[in-house]
Amino acid sequence: MTLDETDRAILNRMQDDLPLTSQPYAMVAQELGVSEQDLLVRLSRMKDDRVITRFGPFFDAAAMGGAFCLCAMAIPTEAFESVLTKVNAHPEVAHNYERTHRLNMWFVLATETPQGIEACADAIEQETGIEVLRFPKLQEFFIGFRVAA
Repeated sequence: MTLDETDRAILNRMQDDLPLTSQPYAMVAQELGVSEQDLLVRLSRMKDDRVITRFGPFFDAAAMGGAFCLCAMAIPTEAFESVLTKVNAHPEVAHNYERTHRLNMWFVLATETPQGIEACADAIEQETGIEVLRFPKLQEFFIGFRVAA
């Protein structure tokens, strides 16, 4: 898929905050000089074509009193699916990825309190019998991505 100038402007604008109104897409469309319908069609097309894979809010869990933690586990190949099911049953698991590495399962825990990280990771260890390595966020980085015109 080839992105035109409007697609690029939409991608760049949608990475900023959305207006907190009942019609945020209409306001963004007006800023960009397109109709709301055109904006929505273009976003849908870019998602269908996998130019973008996800569109949604990013919440700062720490600012709201919660926490994030990157975790990893070394799962025996024959037990991977069973452990995956147990790990993913926890609503605190935000992402879960299989890797070709000794530490072959990586996931993010997102909890309402910092203590929730330990409680959830401990529960996963109890359920699976496998250690959950925890890599807490020490510093946050924001990497802005812009599409050149």
